[in-house]
Amino acid sequence: MSATRAATRTAAALSSALTTPAKQQQQQLRAGTARLAAAAFSSGTGGDAAKKAAAARSFSTGRGPNATREKSSLATLQAATDDARFVGLTGAQIFHELMREHQVDTIFGYPGGAILPVFDAIFESDAFKFILARHEQGAGHMAEGYARATGKPGVVLVTSGPGATNTITPIMDAYMDGTPLLVFTGQVPTSAVGTDAFQECDIVGISRACTKWNVMVKDVKELPRRINEAFEIATSGRPGPVLVDLPKDVTAVELKEMPDSSPQVAVRQKQKVELFHKERIGAPGTADFKLIAEMINRAERPIIYAGQGVMQSPLNGPAVLKEFAEKANIPVTTTMQGLGGFDERSPLSLKMLGMHGSAYANYSMQNADLVLALGARFDDRVTGRVDAFAPEARRAEREGRGGIVHFEISPKNLHKVVQPTVAVLGDVVENLANVTPHVQRQEREPWFAQIAEWKEKYPFLLESVDSDDKVLKPQQVLTELNKQILEIQEKDADQEVYITTGVGSHQMQAAQFLTWTKPRQWISSGGAGTMGYGLPSAIGAKIAKPDAIVIDIDGDASYSMTGMELITAAEFKVGVKILLLQNNFQGMVKNWQDLFYDKRYSGTAMFNPRFDKVADAMRAKGLYCAKQSELKDKIKEFLEYDEGPVLLEVFVDKDTLVLPMVPAGFPLHEMVLEPPKPKDA
Repeated sequence: MSATRAATRTAAALSSALTTPAKQQQQQLRAGTARLAAAAFSSGTGGDAAKKAAAARSFSTGRGPNATREKSSLATLQAATDDARFVGLTGAQIFHELMREHQVDTIFGYPGGAILPVFDAIFESDAFKFILARHEQGAGHMAEGYARATGKPGVVLVTSGPGATNTITPIMDAYMDGTPLLVFTGQVPTSAVGTDAFQECDIVGISRACTKWNVMVKDVKELPRRINEAFEIATSGRPGPVLVDLPKDVTAVELKEMPDSSPQVAVRQKQKVELFHKERIGAPGTADFKLIAEMINRAERPIIYAGQGVMQSPLNGPAVLKEFAEKANIPVTTTMQGLGGFDERSPLSLKMLGMHGSAYANYSMQNADLVLALGARFDDRVTGRVDAFAPEARRAEREGRGGIVHFEISPKNLHKVVQPTVAVLGDVVENLANVTPHVQRQEREPWFAQIAEWKEKYPFLLESVDSDDKVLKPQQVLTELNKQILEIQEKDADQEVYITTGVGSHQMQAAQFLTWTKPRQWISSGGAGTMGYGLPSAIGAKIAKPDAIVIDIDGDASYSMTGMELITAAEFKVGVKILLLQNNFQGMVKNWQDLFYDKRYSGTAMFNPRFDKVADAMRAKGLYCAKQSELKDKIKEFLEYDEGPVLLEVFVDKDTLVLPMVPAGFPLHEMVLEPPKPKDA
C-alpha cells in the first residue's frame, strides 16, 4: 500500500473518530493504528516505510519485541491511540477538538492578536457557540452564570495582556465561591516571553493567588494533557477556576510527535487528598457514622447549617438533605450561596442566616447545642465575631453532649475559621447519606416552640407604601415579584426560574423576600461581593437554560459597572430580564453611612441616566415604574415579555435600611432589628 493511500485511510478514520466520539473501542483502536502507520509512512518509503508501519502496528496491537515494556495494558493502549489523533493538528485545532470532547457547548470571550490562531480554529464551529462579550470581565461573569446554573464548567477565551488581566475579577469571584471556571488566555510567543513584548503580561503569576491551578503551555506536545488537567482540576473536589496560558507559537504550530494527554497534575492532587484523608482525618466507617448519629439523637436543640456544597455534589444533595432533616426533625438554615438547597416552604426552614439573615436563624444558631455544618466554610458574614459564635454548642461540647460537626470536601476549609468537634472530610452528601440510616426522629417540642416564637416576633421587615405620592419601597417591589413568580410556577410546575443579582442592598433584600425552593436558582457573588455580577451572569444562565425565566435583580450602582453587556444580550437574542431597583445611591454603603458614619455620604450618591431609555437605545425593551398603582401591571408585563431582553427600572426609596444587620465585630445574636429613631425624637 502506498503512503498516500495509507494517509487517506487514516484521515477518514480520524474524521470519523472526531465527528462521532462515541464510536466503539474496536473502531477507535483501528483508527489509532492507522494513524501510527501513517506517521511511519510519512518518514520513509519502500522497505523502510513498511518496516516502520509494521513496528507501529505491533506497538498498537501489543505484539513485537518492545510490546511488553512499552504497553502493559489495554487502557494504556487506548490512551495511545486516542492521543495519536492529535498528530498533524495545530495547537489551536487541538484546543477545538478537546472542547468538543469535553462537551463544551458555549464559550464566552473576546479576541485579540495573541489568541487569533485559536479564534481562527473555532470559526463557525459546529461543536459550540461563541458569545462575544463587550468586556472580558463580562465574559468571565457570563461563564460563571453558566456554571452556576448547570454545574458544568464555564469556559472563557481571551487574548493576552489587558484581555487576560480583565478576567482577574471573575477568576477571583469564582475562587471565592467555588465556581468551576476555565480561562484560556493568549500569550506572546515563547521566544518573546520576558522581553516586555506588546501585550505581554505574567498572567500566570498574577492569577496564582486566585486560581486552583494555572499553567503556561510551552510546547504543543503538552497541550492535550494541560487542557485535560484543567477540566479535571476545575471540577473536582471543591470546584474553582483554573487558567491556561497559550503562547501564540504553541497554538499556531503543528504537532509532529505523539503527545500524552493523561492529566498527571490531577492525579498528584488526588494522591495528596487521599494521603491527607487517611492520615489526618480518617475516612469515617460505619462506627464513626453511628457516633455522629448518636450526637444527633441526643441533641435537644440541633440545627443544620447548609452551604453550597450540598448542591455541588454529583449526588442529589437537596433530596438527601430533605430526607435527613425530616427524618431527624432538625431545622435548617442556609448560607446565602446555599439558598435553594432546602425548600423554604418547609416548616423546618429558617431561611438564610448571617449578617443580613433572618433573626430567628441567627438566634437558633446561637442557642443550638449541636451544629451540623454541611458544605459551608464559616464565612465571617455568617459567624459574626468568631469567639462568640455558637456558644451553646461550645458549652455542649465541653459537657460531652454536643458541639459542631463539619462535613466538608476541601481539607483547607476544615479548622480554618471554626474548630469543629468532629470533622468529616469527603463528599458532603455521600457522608450525610451514610449518617441518615442511624438517626432517629426526636420531637424536640420545646426547641420548635422557641423557634416559632422567634419567627413570629422577628419576621423580615416589610415596608410598603399605599399611595402614588410616596416612593416605592424595595421590599414591596420584591414581594410583588415573588408573588407573581410563585403564581407562574403554580400553573406550570416545570417552569424553571433563576435569579441573579448584583451586589448591595438589592442583593440582600432579594435573598430575604424571595422564596427559594430549588437548587441553583440563586446565582450571586458571595465571597468577593463583585458589583456588576448580575447582568452578565444572567446572560450566561439564560444561555445555559434557554427555556427558563432568568431575572437579574440589580441596583443602579452595581448595574452601571457592566450594563454595556445588555448589548451582548440584544445581539445574541438572550431573553434576560433585568429588574433595576433605582435609588440614585450605592445603597448598601449608604446603609453603613446611615448607621455608623452620621450620614456623611462620601462618594456614594450616583448621577444616573434613565436606564429604561438606555435599554431602548441598546435595542432591548425598556420599562419604567415609579407608582404603587402601576407596580403589579408593570411586573406582569415584565415577566410576560418574550421578544428578547427587557429592563424594568423601578424608582425606590433611598433611605430603606437592610435589616436585620449584624454590625461588624458583633456576635451573631446582637443584631440591629429596626431602623434607629431620629435623634430629635
